[in-house]
Amino acid sequence: MPARNPPVAPTPLEQIARLGEQLRQARKRQKVSAAAAAEAAGMSRVTLHRIEAGEPSVTLGAWLAAADALGLQLNLTDAGAPPSPDLPTTESIALADYPQLRQLAWQMNGVSEMSPQDALALYERNWRHVERGKLSMKEIALINALAITLGGGRPLV
Repeated sequence: MPARNPPVAPTPLEQIARLGEQLRQARKRQKVSAAAAAEAAGMSRVTLHRIEAGEPSVTLGAWLAAADALGLQLNLTDAGAPPSPDLPTTESIALADYPQLRQLAWQMNGVSEMSPQDALALYERNWRHVERGKLSMKEIALINALAITLGGGRPLV
């Protein structure tokens, strides 16, 4: 007989649903099919769809694999910790303001802005292509702020 899922309160269920939607939106922004993302994550397309639907019965390992396949990370944050005032709190990052980021996003036709999560993922996936000597102080500050707020303290480069 299969094990029963533990009961989950409404607030965590809402958080899981939001997290699944964020994964789906990231996949769609990257123009990756569900089949390709599922294959990259080593799971079935059905499991990926269950994750994107926010089903709490999917294992944490599958969630992590799905996020990793999309170049994302799942992070826990202290809900009681106030945000640091010196870090950017924008919902989008203008590529025109960050030349190295703009170069990394060369294949994203028509994209002039991206979310902080997508920017960090793009830096991390393509760090070997960044010309470090050409990074401005503003772009270095952005990378550090993204790493602190989203990357657990340091970028994975």
